[in-house]
Amino acid sequence: MSVLQTLQARSNSSCELCTGTEQLKQYLIPPSLNENVDNSVLVCKTCLEQIENPELMDANHWRCLNDSMWSEHIAVQIMAWRMLQRLRKEGWPQDLLDMMYLDDDALALARATGEDQDESAKIIHRDSNGVVLETGDNVVLIKDLKVKGSSMVAKQGTAVRNIRLDHENAEYIEGKVDGQQIVIITKYVKKT
Repeated sequence: MSVLQTLQARSNSSCELCTGTEQLKQYLIPPSLNENVDNSVLVCKTCLEQIENPELMDANHWRCLNDSMWSEHIAVQIMAWRMLQRLRKEGWPQDLLDMMYLDDDALALARATGEDQDESAKIIHRDSNGVVLETGDNVVLIKDLKVKGSSMVAKQGTAVRNIRLDHENAEYIEGKVDGQQIVIITKYVKKT
């Protein structure tokens, strides 16, 4: 059985966050890299859009977390915790967070994206012009860079697509240059 089929069976073909049944999709919880049932949830289109685009958040839609936060599945609990963290300034989510319990491993994974940090405490990656970089952005190198541990030189003007951010250091991003995954210092790139 595929991961999607297992999620559909586990959730009775409904969104594991809001119980909606329209346009259900598998969502892999970041920063997970390998796809399996333990780090995925089944979500509807509405939930997915708001998870991926925080500026579209509709606080009233997420009142459903009052029920889903008690799920027996850790992945659902983690997503409920993250969404409640995003909404905690609304008031009611903080009450739910105070009642919620995650074991140490689940809490560490839940905190991996920094949802629980204030905006001022989050690590913000900026390019050479001070523009904020986000995972998935495309950048261009503004100078030739020697790649450590290799004879390769990444040339000025090289486009690096789909970058990933280092969540511990605001100066580092990762991306592929000539098929090789490398770490790049943000002051040597410009967002396109």
